Amino acid sequence: MKRFDLSLYLVLDPDLCAGIGMAETTRLAVAGGATMVQLRDKHGGTARMVETGLVLKEILKGTGALLIVNDDVEAAVAIGADGLHIGQDDTGPAAARSMIGPDMILGLSVETEALAAAIDPGIVDYAGIGPVFATQTKTDHKQPIGFDGLARLVKAAPVPTVAIGGLKSEHVASVFAAGADGLAVVSAICGTPDPKAATLRIADQIRKVSR
Repeated sequence: MKRFDLSLYLVLDPDLCAGIGMAETTRLAVAGGATMVQLRDKHGGTARMVETGLVLKEILKGTGALLIVNDDVEAAVAIGADGLHIGQDDTGPAAARSMIGPDMILGLSVETEALAAAIDPGIVDYAGIGPVFATQTKTDHKQPIGFDGLARLVKAAPVPTVAIGGLKSEHVASVFAAGADGLAVVSAICGTPDPKAATLRIADQIRKVSR
């Protein structure tokens, strides 16, 4: 049984994090309570992903926070990451699972109830559900689903779920009320003047709704 905590899931954006860098953003966010960190760098290429990922892995050592690599199967394997996250247009779940082996966590993005219900829990470990709101960090995203849509997709999914898409600390209660196991945030932490304080604010809201 794989153990992971989706409650405060940071998705790194190299552009937003440019001020202090992805490594320092990660260090501060994990100190503030981030439970998972996804390395997402759409234009970096595998070599740069591996280089950054190895630095992040060192930072996360002993913290309990897990490192997930977005899309790049080769990089995830080379880094020895805790997991891989794929979208509907990336490598298919069965193919990805055969490449990463049985022990790595596999996450899959879903945007509709049909896609959520079609998840094979024997292959996929968690679902990223959204976008809840429109977001500037992903210009090619699908139609926002809102919290009602989030609740429907969570109910349809046979695996744990994390909500994504324009989410900030003030949305925590609504995310958990919809039944999701956590929220993924990008700009709510990346590029803020104080990533640790920003993460602490979200973690504090999660503690309130989790009591």
